[in-house]
Amino acid sequence: MIYGYARCSTELKEGKQDVAYQVRELKKLGVTDKDNIYIEYESGMKVDRKELNRLLSVVSKGDTIVATEVSRITRSTKQLCDIIELVKQKNIKLVIGKSMTIDCSNGELDPMTAAFLQMTGVFSELERNMIRQRVILGMNNAKAKGKKIGRPVVDKDSIPGVFYKHYPLFKNKTLSLSEFAKLCDMSRTTIYKYLKIVEA
Repeated sequence: MIYGYARCSTELKEGKQDVAYQVRELKKLGVTDKDNIYIEYESGMKVDRKELNRLLSVVSKGDTIVATEVSRITRSTKQLCDIIELVKQKNIKLVIGKSMTIDCSNGELDPMTAAFLQMTGVFSELERNMIRQRVILGMNNAKAKGKKIGRPVVDKDSIPGVFYKHYPLFKNKTLSLSEFAKLCDMSRTTIYKYLKIVEA
């Protein structure tokens, strides 16, 4: 069985990242069943990831895990080493894009491949830390210039008018929550947030 793993730090619906490209590449790499693609919206530094844990729990001897690049699986060198060890223990294959296949179907991993993977993990973690430092420096510079950092505070006055337009129909149960969200062109999460503010 061939399984795919796609990860981004944040969801597209929040105006940020998208995993569609990864999913397309995973299909090109042999993941024919879309139900075998595990999609995650978590930081690559987070160790306890729900979908990755699910994937690692379902694979068995002879199976293959495919990812587009090492950083999609993890940005932590320690976790990468742990995953390599699990790949060996489960006698499975780990395919990273078109450039690397780690075949542990016999329970062994050659030292050169292990060293290369670990070095890739080191650079991935270093890249992540450098990005984080640039973000912190940028925020500090903005603060020094008097700019406000972070999301603006939402109160009753800043809620869009379209919400108030349809709110009475939702309140008298003419509209369901999903219908309310669709009319407002908002996610259910955003509607929940506004309801909490309005009905506080």
